[in-house]
Amino acid sequence: MADLVIRTDELTKRYGRVLAVDKLSLQVERGHVFGLLGPNGSGKTTFMSLLLGLVRPTSGSFQLFGADTPHRDALQRTGAIVEVPSFYPYLSGRKNLAYFQGLLGRGSAQEIDDLLEQVGLAERATDAFHTYSLGMKQRLGIASTLLGDPELLFLDEPTNGMDPAGMAEIRDLIRSLGTERRTVLLSSHLLHEVEQVCDSVAILSKGKVIVQGAVDDLVYTQEQVLLDTTDNTAAAAILERLDWVEAVTTENGTLVVTAPDDRSSELSAVLGRSEVYVTQMTRRRASLEEYFLDVTGGEEAAAS
Repeated sequence: MADLVIRTDELTKRYGRVLAVDKLSLQVERGHVFGLLGPNGSGKTTFMSLLLGLVRPTSGSFQLFGADTPHRDALQRTGAIVEVPSFYPYLSGRKNLAYFQGLLGRGSAQEIDDLLEQVGLAERATDAFHTYSLGMKQRLGIASTLLGDPELLFLDEPTNGMDPAGMAEIRDLIRSLGTERRTVLLSSHLLHEVEQVCDSVAILSKGKVIVQGAVDDLVYTQEQVLLDTTDNTAAAAILERLDWVEAVTTENGTLVVTAPDDRSSELSAVLGRSEVYVTQMTRRRASLEEYFLDVTGGEEAAAS
């Protein structure tokens, strides 16, 4: 049986007439980076706030680390950054981390130095928080979630305000955090970020889960192969005669072959027997953006 770190059952939160989270049920396994994907207002932050006990559910239930773990104990094994991280503006990055480390009641100065290095703030460790850019504040927020080496991380839009280079670095960091022992719940409206970082994803729209599953399963490989050969004209004629090839077209001088995905490896062998050789073969892969637009009916979300 899967080792579930998060389990929710029809979790619902209503603010007056606004249904922020609507009967949301999902499961998150240990050792994964699990993405909550949806545009602003889709319920991602409210859902995280419910799990962290920051707001009370209207109905439904949830468990962290299993039914036998009291919520207070579960939070001791959890690190979180929800919306914009809050720190003391006139304390340095290092002193802010030391303060929150003290609240945990465990840790060392070396842990703080290691975390500052890990998130790329070692050179600005002694500077006051109010002098940090938004991206640097996000980095310090991530460092704070790692104090005490938690098993579960909640990261709400962790690359907000970062330049492209900083976003790439933080994506690599998040990817490395989802190990056998640690689990990451990542909220983002950035399709490209979720596709690069997450193992599994739940797509939210208006407080509901539209679909959830492994990213590799949702971002499926279409039944098309892009081919360049030593003789594209001859190759097209050969492939068109195969009863399991549905169509052969050309895009910018490259052959586009529509055929069952499990038989794409046979294309090279068939052509080789006629002394036509494949110089390049690429499977056409659907993007998460295409899948998102398909299942949400065109609801907007950022592509990068």
